[in-house]
Amino acid sequence: MKIDIDINCDVGEGIGNEEQLFPYISSCNIACGGHAGDQTTMRKVVKLAIKNALKIGAHPSYPDRENFGRISMNLPVSRLYEQLQSQIESLESVVIENKASLHHIKAHGALYNDIAKNKEKAIIFLNAIEAYKATVFVYVPYKSIVEELAIQRGFKIKREAFADRNYTNTLQLVSRSKSNALIEDSEKVLQHALSIIKDEEVVLPSGERLNILADTLCVHGDTPSALQILMYLSDHLPTHNIHLNK
Repeated sequence: MKIDIDINCDVGEGIGNEEQLFPYISSCNIACGGHAGDQTTMRKVVKLAIKNALKIGAHPSYPDRENFGRISMNLPVSRLYEQLQSQIESLESVVIENKASLHHIKAHGALYNDIAKNKEKAIIFLNAIEAYKATVFVYVPYKSIVEELAIQRGFKIKREAFADRNYTNTLQLVSRSKSNALIEDSEKVLQHALSIIKDEEVVLPSGERLNILADTLCVHGDTPSALQILMYLSDHLPTHNIHLNK
C-alpha cells in the first residue's frame, strides 16, 4: 500500500540552505521575527517555497533572538498573544503579497515544547491563532495538551514527529543539552522515520517503543547533516512505498 508523508523543515533562520533543501521536502515553517527572520528573509524564502511548490507555514516563537527561542519565557499573557499575532501576520502579509496562502502554523523551540505540556500557554497560543482556525492547519505533537485542546476547539491539525530527534519515555524530545538529542546519521534517521510511519512507534535510545502518530515529519534545517539526510530519505523512502506528499 502506498503511503504519502509530508516532510517539513524549519527555515528562514539564517542558515541560508533553503535552495538546497527545498527540492526534498513538501512543507516549510518560516521564521517570522521571533527567534530569527525579518521581512527580507521571509520574502526570499516565500518566493523559493512557491517555486518549489511547498506548503507554507508560519513558525512563531518566543521573542528571544539571543537564545534562538530555545529557552522558556514567562511573558505577560497580552505580550505573548500580541507577539504571536504580530509574527504570523508579518509572514502572512509576505505570503499574500506573493499571491500564495498560509497552509499551517507551527510553534518554534521552547514555545513548541511549552504548549505541548502547559495548558495555560497552549490556550494563549490557540487564542492567538483563532482567526486562522477555518483555513490553516496547526502542526502539533502527538498526545500533547495543545493537540487535545486544538481538537476540542475545532482547529484543523496535523500531528508531527521528528525524524532527526530522539524522544524520552514521556514522548518529549530529548533536551538539546544531551549528547543524544540529535540523530545525524542518515541511515539511523531513515530507520527512525520508518518506525514512526509504518509501525506507528518511536524507538527510544533505550530501545523501548512507544506508540506515536504522525502526518508530517520534521528534519531541522539547522541540523548539520540536514541536506544529506533529506537526500537519503528521498532515495530510500520510495523503496518502502512511502512517497513525499507534494
